[in-house]
Amino acid sequence: MGSEMFGRREFLRAVGSAGLMAGVPAMAEMSAIDPARVVHEIAEPGQDADAKPKHSIKFAVCGMSHDHIFGMVGAIQRGGGVLVAAYGAEPDKIAGFKKRFPDVKMVDSEDAILNDSSIQLVLSSTIPDQRAPLGVRVMKKGKDFLSDKPGATSLAQIEEIRKTIAETKRIYGILYSERLEVKAAVKAGELVKAGAIGRVIQTINIAPHQIVQHGADPYAGGSGGRPDWFWDPARYGGILTDIGSHQVDQFLYYTGSTQAEVVASQVANVNHPQKPKFQDFGDMMLRGDRGFGYVRLDWFTPDGLGTWGDGRLFILGTAGYIELRKYVDVARGKQGNNLFLVDKDQARYIDCNNLSLPFGPQFVSDVVNRTHTAQDQTQCLLAAELVVRAQMKAQHATLKA
Repeated sequence: MGSEMFGRREFLRAVGSAGLMAGVPAMAEMSAIDPARVVHEIAEPGQDADAKPKHSIKFAVCGMSHDHIFGMVGAIQRGGGVLVAAYGAEPDKIAGFKKRFPDVKMVDSEDAILNDSSIQLVLSSTIPDQRAPLGVRVMKKGKDFLSDKPGATSLAQIEEIRKTIAETKRIYGILYSERLEVKAAVKAGELVKAGAIGRVIQTINIAPHQIVQHGADPYAGGSGGRPDWFWDPARYGGILTDIGSHQVDQFLYYTGSTQAEVVASQVANVNHPQKPKFQDFGDMMLRGDRGFGYVRLDWFTPDGLGTWGDGRLFILGTAGYIELRKYVDVARGKQGNNLFLVDKDQARYIDCNNLSLPFGPQFVSDVVNRTHTAQDQTQCLLAAELVVRAQMKAQHATLKA
C-alpha cells in the first residue's frame, strides 16, 4: 500500500475552500492539525489481481427487468463464467442486452434455460416479486441461482427459499452490490476484520438514489426511465425491502451479527402524489447481537451531484471509525471508493480504486467447490428477512405540505 504524508498546505487545499469559508474559528482549528497525523494512501491490488480465473462455468441470464443484470454478468465473467444463453421478457431490455452482449444466444422462454442441463448457474434481475419463485424453480432443476436485490419480497418466499436450499443443497445468492461490488466497501471489510477500529459498535448507512439517472453509466439502472412495476410496492417490495437490502447486508456483515431485530421503521411518499403507492423515503433502526444499525433511504438525489447517489457508510468502533464515500466525494472529486479511517494515532484517507473485486471469482469457485466463500448463505437470507420485516412493521408517515 503506497502512502504519503500531507504537508499542511496540501492538507488545507484538500479539505476544500468551502470548509475554509466557515469562519476564523474553523480556520484556526484546521491550522492546528498536525500534518504528521494525516496520511494519504493508495491501496494497491493484491498479488493475484491479474491472475486468470481458476475455474470456468456455464451460466445464463433468466430475466433482465433491472439493469443491475449488466453488473451481475460482469462479476461472473470476471470469475471465469461463460455466458451461454439469456432470456428476457421486455423488448427494450432485450435490445439493450443484445447491444452489450452481441454474441449471446437469446432464447424464447425460461424453460429453455431451466431445462438446459449444461447450465450451472442462473442470474436474474426479473421483477422483484418474481425472483424468489424463479430461484426456487432453478434450484429444483439442480442449478445455483444469483438474484439481484431484493432477493425476496415476502416471508413466505424466504421460507420457501430456505426449504429448497435444504432439499437441493443448491446456492441462492443475492448480489448486494453496494458492498460486494464496491472496492471501498471490500477494503472496509478487510480493515474491520483486522481490528483496525476495534470492535464494531454501529453502522450508519445513508443511501440516496435517483429515479431518472443522468450519470455517465447507462447500465446503472434508471437511465431510460422507470417501468410500471417500479412504482408499486407489491411488485418491488417497498423502499425498505428494495434498496434497504443493500444496507442491512452491510449492517450484518460489518457488525458480525448473526441475530438481529428491527427496532423501528417508517416509510413515506413525500413528493410523488401522482404515484400514491410509491415510497420515496424510508428509514429503520436495527439491533443485532453484535452491534447496532441505522439506515436512511430516499429517492431525492439532485442532478447536480453528477451520479445516482452520494452513498455513505459510517462504521463506529471501540478504537476508531471508518467513513466510506462510495460513489463521489462531493465538491472535491468525481471519483468514488474513498475511505477515511481515524484511530488513536492518525487520520487516514485511502483511495481504493486500484483494488480488485473478489466476489465474481469467489462465487464461481463456490459453484464449483460447493462452498460459501463469496457470501454466507445464512447471512444473505437474514438480510432479506430483516428488510421484509422492516417493511411489514413500518409506520406510514405523512408530512404536512
